[in-house]
Amino acid sequence: MNKSEFIRAYADNLGVTIKEAEGNFNAFVDTLTACLARGEYVHISGFATFDLKEKAQRDGVNPLTGEKVVIKACKAPTAKFSKAYKEKFN
Repeated sequence: MNKSEFIRAYADNLGVTIKEAEGNFNAFVDTLTACLARGEYVHISGFATFDLKEKAQRDGVNPLTGEKVVIKACKAPTAKFSKAYKEKFN
């Protein structure tokens, strides 16, 4: 399922137009992104936690050439789903 298919299913579930559902979805993503960019930890009870993790500089290998390369340090967004949410699938 891609983004447009998800938004269509989301709109059907809410009983709203696709345009309204898309605006709602984009607002959620934008708010989550802004919170993470400020360094905030986001916890949505019963669903997931979102955070930025610092990744240290490390050595890697270019798979095409076998050449060793240095991978720069960066921040990466992470999501960890709650136990209650994971249990819905088992």
